[in-house]
Amino acid sequence: MNTKGKKAEREEYAWVLDYLPYGNPNDPRPTYQKIPLVQAVGDSKFVLMELVPKDKVTPQIQSRVYIGEGDREEIDHVKHRIHYHDLTSGAQLELPYVLEQSVKHHEERFVKFFNEAHPITTRQHMLELLPGIGKKLMWAIIDERKKGEFKSLEELHERVGGVHTPQKAIVNRIIEELKDDNIKYRLFTRPHRRPHNE
Repeated sequence: MNTKGKKAEREEYAWVLDYLPYGNPNDPRPTYQKIPLVQAVGDSKFVLMELVPKDKVTPQIQSRVYIGEGDREEIDHVKHRIHYHDLTSGAQLELPYVLEQSVKHHEERFVKFFNEAHPITTRQHMLELLPGIGKKLMWAIIDERKKGEFKSLEELHERVGGVHTPQKAIVNRIIEELKDDNIKYRLFTRPHRRPHNE
């Protein structure tokens, strides 16, 4: 779950949550000193960040943009990481929809999670950290996967009737982790460590 000792991989892609043509509304500087910003969520570790778009480029909300090394079409550079509470209300509203797209885009990763999830302590299992999954559903998933690995989230839903929308359970867990910097267990996100110079 946690990757202590490993070098953090950088996000290569991000999903656009909001476009701020006049910069962040909480920035106290005069308008003429502000530059357009994009609020986005990373595609891999769901890092929340502000990006600076290229001149005369308006990235579309809910679009996936390249932010890795090399030539970027829409983004000039990553400004910095932000917290959930730094998101505009528009970005917060878009977040669940964008995360659902990201989960679909990387479905294999999340199917693997359901196939490989294991106990964290003698009393708690990783599956129980997903909103809506208690002991009964956890055991239903474990018993079912013993018969054969799940191949898709749709198949998981078909084989374990109580798990109506596995992608929504994942999205809700990601949002819980993004909202709480001090959450005890992280299944899908990276802890926020903002450099002092920001």
